[in-house]
Amino acid sequence: MALTIGVHSSNPSLYYLYHLSRLGFAQEELAPLGETVVFHPYTNGVRTGELLSRGVIDFGGTGSTPPVTAQAAGHDIVYTAVSAPRPEHGALLVPEDSPLTSAADLKGTTVHLAIGSWQTHLVAKVLDDAGLSYADDITAVRSGPDSERLLRTGEIAAWVAQGAELAAARRTGGLRTLIRTGDVISDRSVFFTRRELAESRPEVVEALTRALERADAWAAAHPRQAAEIAAADLGGQADDWETALTSLPWAIEPVGDAFLAEQQEAADIFHRTGFIDRPVTVAHARARAAADKAV
Repeated sequence: MALTIGVHSSNPSLYYLYHLSRLGFAQEELAPLGETVVFHPYTNGVRTGELLSRGVIDFGGTGSTPPVTAQAAGHDIVYTAVSAPRPEHGALLVPEDSPLTSAADLKGTTVHLAIGSWQTHLVAKVLDDAGLSYADDITAVRSGPDSERLLRTGEIAAWVAQGAELAAARRTGGLRTLIRTGDVISDRSVFFTRRELAESRPEVVEALTRALERADAWAAAHPRQAAEIAAADLGGQADDWETALTSLPWAIEPVGDAFLAEQQEAADIFHRTGFIDRPVTVAHARARAAADKAV
């Protein structure tokens, strides 16, 4: 049987698992289970829940927001693992001379961000903590190639940048960090699959987690090579990619209660502000024990 792993550039662990497929991490871990592996690249991690439900992929990973929206859309997903926190992965930037000094000052402004990604979690929570609403108190606009220029020219008030683009913006100067991600959310990479696979083949999930750990270990040990792969594939300067990649923890952890609590808080904020149209119980996205399934 071929297991299909979904990959996109916004999930570093899966990105390098795919780009290092010549090293055979996933293949070697799955072979003793009688499984082969196929990689399915796609561009938008927000679609991961849908692709799992349709059977296009068997396993995927994103940031914190897509699994919550997947549950809200009725997809029966199960969390399998998470990365360690990534406090320096991204930041909400403003011009150096901006009058904004706190999240409360964002009221009435336009903010560019990757809507539907972990960046939505960041912005929604920081506003909620300040007594503001993501739905009502800012204009959230999907970021694009011109977001940095619009920020520098004062046409927007703030921009959430991540990875190499954040490193490049800081290297250029003229911007400052209004919100540091690690001060608001843990910003973990999140890995999930369909419930049927998680509960019927836990050994497959364990093998995939080991493969991710091997890809992470390679990236941590070879930051320059990892940076050059990303720069050649995605653009930007290898130096900026190296800065971004060395800020990541490159560690995989079990799904714990603290993570689920943070996800539940995000789900509640999203529902309260209309980003999702129904409440979500995040704990339902945990695999059930055999005794629970028998009931």
